[in-house]
Amino acid sequence: MAGQAIETEPQPHGLEALYEGKMPYPFQRVRDLLEGTPPGIEPEINLTLGEPREPMPDFVVEKLAETQALYAKYPPIRGTDELRNTISDWLGRRYGLTGPKRVDPETEILPTNGSREALFFASLPAVGRKAGRVARPAVLMANPYYAAYIGSAFATNAEPVYLNGTPDTSFLPDLDELAAQPELLDRAALLYICSPANPQGVLATPAYTRRALDLARKHDFMLFFDECYSEIYDQDKPVGGLEVAVETPERFKNLLVFNSLSKRSNLPGLRSGFCAGDPDFLNALAGVRNLIGPQVPLPTQAASVAIWSDEAHVEVTRAAYRKKFDICDAVLQGRYGYQRPAGGFFLWLNMAHFGGGIDATVTLWKRCGVRVLPGAFLSMTGTNGVNPGDDYIRMALVDTPEVIETALKRMVEVF
Repeated sequence: MAGQAIETEPQPHGLEALYEGKMPYPFQRVRDLLEGTPPGIEPEINLTLGEPREPMPDFVVEKLAETQALYAKYPPIRGTDELRNTISDWLGRRYGLTGPKRVDPETEILPTNGSREALFFASLPAVGRKAGRVARPAVLMANPYYAAYIGSAFATNAEPVYLNGTPDTSFLPDLDELAAQPELLDRAALLYICSPANPQGVLATPAYTRRALDLARKHDFMLFFDECYSEIYDQDKPVGGLEVAVETPERFKNLLVFNSLSKRSNLPGLRSGFCAGDPDFLNALAGVRNLIGPQVPLPTQAASVAIWSDEAHVEVTRAAYRKKFDICDAVLQGRYGYQRPAGGFFLWLNMAHFGGGIDATVTLWKRCGVRVLPGAFLSMTGTNGVNPGDDYIRMALVDTPEVIETALKRMVEVF
């Protein structure tokens, strides 16, 4: 019945889960769910993968070609001086981090191969710094989660703790509830929070961000603030973790933020991003990456300098997504709990009245050839025994406005 938790297999844990291939990867799960079932309408429409399809900056290929000879060189693990300075300049323009607030490009910025690589690799020193002090470190994560979060918990044999984001908690982890569990917080190695949230699109407020940072410092764990959707917003610019932390006496202590060019600049294949924050922790992370991590190719770094320096293409992308959400407003108003997201490019729609997210996914495919992701495939059963994604589906608005409008109208006809 709608609203009830869906029975699932026992949750996998640790390195054994990695070895046995039990990672709950959502896209494979939806392929398995719909395998053998033909789409009800042709052409089929796939709204599962959040892969941006807006135009990438037109100068990217040229920049890569200009520096192609640099593929013959090993890149520095900490990135080039030019790239770190460019990222620092961008953070200054975007978040007001200038003058004494400027993010130090030498010690407080580390270029990475996109944000996913960094979100995973950063868990190794984060769990390591707690491992000698507690019996079993815990990795706390917003639930629904991003795959790298749960992967980091498995790879470090830490305990994954899923903090549900529901309408009652404004779709972010309930920090008051978390603060009431000091024993858990003392075991915590890190806390993953995403803002704008994936998939709900809500923004963490400055007060919420400061509260999370205060808990991290009180209990000495790392706050990992995933900001990969920071430049895809409707009206208000999302608050950044660094701009909140810089106002505290401790500056960036216990904080790392993560961002990339994948969503901002429609370049998921470039694999270029960065993390920034706590200089002591970044130094440890750089050592880990120097040992086992991939370097960012020098032509990629050179192109990234040009991309971080340009905002015109980002403004065009934001306008394109606003047009798509205008269509959603017109078609979905008053339906499925729809609210225009403040950030990101996903819809998180409540299908409780139609059997829940998994049943709705099957129905949409069988009846109208629209492929979506069940919310239950993007989340786990939380600390309260409930999977917050059970009733929901996620739709990625990365296709053209015409295709999105067609998909939504098909859905309305069925439901």
